[in-house]
Amino acid sequence: MSSLLIVSDAWRPQINGVVRSLERLKEELEAIGVRVEMLTPDRYYNVPMPSYSEIRLSLTRAKQVAQAMSEARCDHLHIATEGPLGVLARRVAIKQGVAFTTSYHTRFPEYLRARVPIPLEWSYAWLRRFHNAGQGCMVATQTLEDDLRARGFENLMRWSRGVDHHLFRPMDHSVFPAGVAEPVFLYVGRVAVEKNIEAFLQLDLPGQKVVVGAGPQLETLRAAYPDVEFTGPKQGDELAHYYASADVFVFPSLTDTFGNVLLEAISSGTPVAAYPVMGPIDVIGDSGAGVLDTDLRRACLAALKIDRDHCRKVALRFSWQACAQQFLGNAQLAHERVYGPAAEKRLSAPSLGPIASEAELRQGALE
Repeated sequence: MSSLLIVSDAWRPQINGVVRSLERLKEELEAIGVRVEMLTPDRYYNVPMPSYSEIRLSLTRAKQVAQAMSEARCDHLHIATEGPLGVLARRVAIKQGVAFTTSYHTRFPEYLRARVPIPLEWSYAWLRRFHNAGQGCMVATQTLEDDLRARGFENLMRWSRGVDHHLFRPMDHSVFPAGVAEPVFLYVGRVAVEKNIEAFLQLDLPGQKVVVGAGPQLETLRAAYPDVEFTGPKQGDELAHYYASADVFVFPSLTDTFGNVLLEAISSGTPVAAYPVMGPIDVIGDSGAGVLDTDLRRACLAALKIDRDHCRKVALRFSWQACAQQFLGNAQLAHERVYGPAAEKRLSAPSLGPIASEAELRQGALE
């Protein structure tokens, strides 16, 4: 398979796990010769999502999306999100009989319920119809796969995540000024109600709490917790320094499907404290790189005793290269479910050559 079209409502300037994962996926696939085209909100007129201005909603029509899909001339269609662009791309693909995969990044039913009292079964029913229409739905962990299968989701495929070991690394010099209260407990991520940040901020802990990130709750929490350092969003090497300078990374979320920040923290040598829920169970589990406890304070204090070198060793098991190969194998398998093992099919474009078999792709991922 030599080319992919990825449709995503989540894209720059958003800073979140979905965007970072897609950016790295694109980079790794292109490094092995796969052409990757992106269909994102920046190609259309878009407006901020009410109550969450960082998220942009595209205002376009199926005709425009169909044209973009045709012009991309790609082997396979992947719909990464369930927003306006994802909905239109799905509609076009079904109408034209185009094979496509989806991915389940975000537990929107839980996020939505945190804001408005909508029953979970209503939201999950809509998402089930959305994802079951494709030839495969990619999920990051076994826990998420088990949960969605129990809710009636079909054709589930595993697609894990990686971490940039060169960027997120142990460092000698702290980003915090001399005299800062120790130990430092760090949170990195969106500052929003669904992240359950107040469960961390309300803890009676020694030292200093630090929150890195932006979101709709930022100013409210900054005013409510004056003793906490709120830095706003950080990126690149500056963000890496925050991870490496902290004593414990605290992950209070109860709704994340994976938690890329968990890998970034342990790759930096910083142990994790989290609840024993989806995401931390799969990423940290019993690896010894963190402490999972229903008592988050107890987890935070216990994590202080973890060897930082061990955290780094655990993180080195996760690779973006393997992630890209796994994604490519999933796309190939979904392609074959519609067109057959030997078929070649493009999005309104002529054939450009043979497609590797699923067995070859799997062998490549193992080598």
